[in-house]
Amino acid sequence: MNALKSLFSARGPRELPVPPGPGHPALDARALSVWLGGRAVLDGVGLRVRTGEVVALVGPNGAGKSTLLAALAGDAAAVSGTVWIDGRPLADWPAPELALRRAVLPQQAALSFPFPVEEVVWMGRAPWAGTVREEEDDTVVAEAMAATGVAGFARRPFDALSGGERARVALARVLAQRAPVLLLDEPTAALDLRHQERVLRICRERARAGDAVVVVLHDLGLAAAYADRIAVLHEGRLAAEGPPREVLTEELVGRVYRQPVDVLAHPRTGTPVVVPRRDPRPGRDLRAVVLDRAVTEGT
Repeated sequence: MNALKSLFSARGPRELPVPPGPGHPALDARALSVWLGGRAVLDGVGLRVRTGEVVALVGPNGAGKSTLLAALAGDAAAVSGTVWIDGRPLADWPAPELALRRAVLPQQAALSFPFPVEEVVWMGRAPWAGTVREEEDDTVVAEAMAATGVAGFARRPFDALSGGERARVALARVLAQRAPVLLLDEPTAALDLRHQERVLRICRERARAGDAVVVVLHDLGLAAAYADRIAVLHEGRLAAEGPPREVLTEELVGRVYRQPVDVLAHPRTGTPVVVPRRDPRPGRDLRAVVLDRAVTEGT
């Protein structure tokens, strides 16, 4: 960990991010196209994300969600189009300064050495080494571990954890980085119901604190409940983008996912509940089945 911090602190003075006001365009992708394996995985996608909001990227397998997130992070090269972050093209930011402005959670959390959990979370503070914000390290790491519920196994080696525990530790590392743009790729994939809700509540809390959050999700119920806007990707293009109630329609979801669905209002919150259209069991009304499921799962 000391070697990692030394690498950043040795880079010299850095331009620290200045917190912008609410609604500021924190991330702006313009006509992005990415080719992989001889085909267009993204084709002219544009997306603007503002401070204080959560934007969910959804769509079927192979739609381009993770590729778009990687392009927004600067980890996937676009053949055309640009990404702007904090008012400058992504390519213009030196790596140490970019790390102060955006934090990335990949799908898979892997480490080559059996670092203790606490040290993995501390890695998120490396970009701040040698800056005035370094003095916050202890507090920030403790807060990130508490928020994700990993403080109880702080000394356990990372490679001895379950998949869900690793996912929470990786999220804690990203939170400890305290970058104003969070890019999260399927952060709930390995988690149980309770921790899925916990992760999305964290996303909302970071947005309320002024961050811009982009999160890839497969669960449309989670996206509807927690995102301010949903961007639906389909075959590498943006099929729809807007508030959940406007985007999650039976026609659009059914067409994009090639699966008929029913979209109902949650009985308590009014947010859209999307379920596959199925034949009801004998003696039960379909709408009653769907509403019972929504209440039980707390979607």
